[in-house]
Amino acid sequence: MAIITEEPEIQPQNDREPTEEPTSPSKDPKRKPKPKPMTQTKPQTQAQTQNNPFVFWFYFTVSVSLVTLLAIGLSSLYSNPDPKSFFLSLSTPLRQHYSKGRTIKVQLAQNQPSSEVFVLESGKRDFVSEKVVIVHGLGLSSFSFRKVLDLLGSKGFHGVVFDLPGNGFSDKFMEASEERGSGVLERFKDAYALIKEKGIFWAFDNMVETGQIPYEEIVSHYSEKRSVVKPIVLGSEEMGLVLGQVIETLGLAPVHLVLHDSSLGMVANWVLKNSESVRSVTLVDTGLRPALPLCVLEVPVVREVVLGVNFVYEWLIRMCCSRGIGGLDVAAHRMMLNGRDGRRAVVATGKKLNSSFDIAEWGGLDGVKGIPMQVVWCSVWSKEWSEEGRKVADALPQAKFVTHTGGRWPQVRILTVLYCMFLTVYGDL
Repeated sequence: MAIITEEPEIQPQNDREPTEEPTSPSKDPKRKPKPKPMTQTKPQTQAQTQNNPFVFWFYFTVSVSLVTLLAIGLSSLYSNPDPKSFFLSLSTPLRQHYSKGRTIKVQLAQNQPSSEVFVLESGKRDFVSEKVVIVHGLGLSSFSFRKVLDLLGSKGFHGVVFDLPGNGFSDKFMEASEERGSGVLERFKDAYALIKEKGIFWAFDNMVETGQIPYEEIVSHYSEKRSVVKPIVLGSEEMGLVLGQVIETLGLAPVHLVLHDSSLGMVANWVLKNSESVRSVTLVDTGLRPALPLCVLEVPVVREVVLGVNFVYEWLIRMCCSRGIGGLDVAAHRMMLNGRDGRRAVVATGKKLNSSFDIAEWGGLDGVKGIPMQVVWCSVWSKEWSEEGRKVADALPQAKFVTHTGGRWPQVRILTVLYCMFLTVYGDL
């Protein structure tokens, strides 16, 4: 009798689950470790990318290039360009305006070199008896009153307007000597100036020729005063001195003075001391501070945007100075402030204005009370500005009060200003 037994079914080797526990490599040296999954190679790739030196040098080069371009741009904004390049960059109206005027030498102060002041005249001085001198406010120039001068000449007057030092085409910088500083930055600048003067291999060549370092020349260089270029900063005494020299050089006395914007505080002392040379005084929207907000021209980045973009500067002028000013005048004002870094001179002079000037006290002095005066004031700019005009008129009881609608820079409404000038000239003189 046969006995039938069942044998267990043999499963394929691929489907069999491992039943043996993994053994350590020491116990089974022939066993190979399992390969790592492909996903584990990604962190290694990222680490290799981060450690790639070419990436670092690429970003380093780009950063250095951007910093260099920024430094070059800022240096071009604050550098003093060559006068020749400045005049070549002028617009055609400004070139024509400059060609019609001339420059005269004035002494800003004792023991200082003379400076050049740009003067524009109209009419023939030999055939007229009435001479009108216009003194503009800070941030303006003779270009703003060119049409006023043309009409003055056509009416038989000898009109004169000059650019205040630091403004327009007049000198904006002057050379001065000062003690050398002891700081690191000052020493670096002095060393750079010495290298620029002598050459980068000057000391090495001297050592080769003489066998010693030119120590005495280096010490003498640092012990001497250095020559620096500074913006012209004038107070009321210096401004009055300039006005007197212009009148004397051109032989204008006695004159009818037209003082605009911030110019009253600049030349009030000169009028007091030279009342015999003044036939009348016309105050055109004069205030203690200029209409142009000089604080905007001090803030870094803001000043670059204001003076670099024409429509931004035009917006500022329309908000603070005149709403009827044209694009040609705006571009000219901006170019005059940018040219040869005139902004620094205007801002520095604005800080030196006499903010404590009392017009009522000035008008009541013996040397001023006998001068015929007229106050020309904008009546539509703002309520506060109209009240300011009334205060000025009340402080000068001998003055005639006339209003206009031309803004705080009314030279764009030249007929109104001319009418006021003629009224002063043909009034009770």
